[in-house]
Amino acid sequence: MLNKNLAAIDIGTNSFHLIVVKIKNKGNFEIIDREKEVIRLGEGSSTDIKKILPAAIKRAVDCLVRFKEIAASHNAIIRAVATSAVREAHNRNEFIELVRQKTGVEIEVVSGHEEARLIYLGALKALPIYNNRTLLVDIGGGSTEFVVGFEGHIDFSVSLKLGAVRLSEKFFPDFKITPSRVEACRRWVEGEIFPVANQLKQFRVDKIVGSSGTIMSCGFMINAKKKKTSDSAILNNFTFSKNELKEVVKEALSKKTPEKRKKIKGLDEKRADIIPAGVIILETIFDLLGINEMTISGYALREGIIIDTLQKSASEKSKPVLADIRKESVMHLAEKCEYDRKHCIHVSRLALELYDDLVPLHKLKPECREYLEAASILHDVGYHISHTNHHHHSYYIIKNSELLGFSENEIEIIAHTARYHRKSHPKPGHSEFMKLNDQTREIIKKLSSILRIADSFDRTHRKIVSRLSASVEPKKVIITVKHKKSMEPVIELWNLERRKKLFEEIFGKKVLTELAKQ
Repeated sequence: MLNKNLAAIDIGTNSFHLIVVKIKNKGNFEIIDREKEVIRLGEGSSTDIKKILPAAIKRAVDCLVRFKEIAASHNAIIRAVATSAVREAHNRNEFIELVRQKTGVEIEVVSGHEEARLIYLGALKALPIYNNRTLLVDIGGGSTEFVVGFEGHIDFSVSLKLGAVRLSEKFFPDFKITPSRVEACRRWVEGEIFPVANQLKQFRVDKIVGSSGTIMSCGFMINAKKKKTSDSAILNNFTFSKNELKEVVKEALSKKTPEKRKKIKGLDEKRADIIPAGVIILETIFDLLGINEMTISGYALREGIIIDTLQKSASEKSKPVLADIRKESVMHLAEKCEYDRKHCIHVSRLALELYDDLVPLHKLKPECREYLEAASILHDVGYHISHTNHHHHSYYIIKNSELLGFSENEIEIIAHTARYHRKSHPKPGHSEFMKLNDQTREIIKKLSSILRIADSFDRTHRKIVSRLSASVEPKKVIITVKHKKSMEPVIELWNLERRKKLFEEIFGKKVLTELAKQ
């Protein structure tokens, strides 16, 4: 199986999702195609989904025919998983058999607990939460899952029959809002969530994570209020506060009809009808659980299906690595771009040596060390496009790739640091750089100045310079250069003279060197 592409189909109550992935080394994967269709499999059911209606079945079958054709175009093996709508329907067996006959797709129906586990797997691949006890909340069309996990193991999980489609059918059947309907919906949701909130009090969690449609939609609306746009279909590692959520809830519930809600910035028009029920669920969860902020996972059930499939079919060496997804995603991108491993790893090591010795000077927060390491490893990936202006290409590749576990701002720091490892210094005329806030720009200037120096010491790609150390004096920084006994770093020192100016400008100190043979 690992020699083929994989396709995961999430058969949800509101939408059907498809992702097709190319399997990489060490359990990594690259999403090469994705598709989504709103099917409303649970329409007509306000409480238990007793029957999937004929019109919904037809939409589902037609959609799965298309999804199978897309998967086949990539020579991908399909794994399809169905959740609450199919799980509850009395005619689920007939539906599953019809799908098999019409499309050849075999549907797995998973329990609420298994659904929660798969969602947690997806989040572990998207966010650096492996070592944090995490509460994960996933609001779907038919159900809401709560998971408490730590180091890949689940401490608690529950699935409630609370979903944006289900509650819309029950409280907003014509999708129009009135105060009495909103109040009735709130009371119902509070009653359903209150027992779970009490159970969750026994866990001390480090991180609150949210996933799937309603929460992703809230993230995009909050992002739009900040006057930011995103070309991505998902937000990942995007954190929003309780106050920010309250603002979008207020706006969503102030628009009485779907037509008016379609005009809300950041909201997908296809969610305008069911977003009131969704935001009521999410706001109630924040209130009853005392949540102050939540971070969005761009991965959920469908990515969890991929990871679970790999874990079940792969050898130990090929299983997905979930403990350090940030480093894994950096290495995955570097390898995908066929980087010069020896050179880039060596430059990274030199850069970190300088960074550590210069902490009293640069005074950056500890996490900036990781950004420098990532930028150092990725600084030459632009060669994958062209040697000419490869630093610009490096910026483009990093900014537009899925660096899992990093926030949008962190990716900007890494991409810009790689972009400025050579040639031009950061300037007011660089529009993308100037869009960033002052603090972020300062971090980039400091990190790129260190990377420029480190890269200059391996100009020949021959690792002539083996180690660097630095000492800070009132008017100068002295870099001790340890090099091979048999080779003088002539080219490296020449290159340093051309590339040290940014460092000297930022820190106001001259850069001098002392040679030491090793």
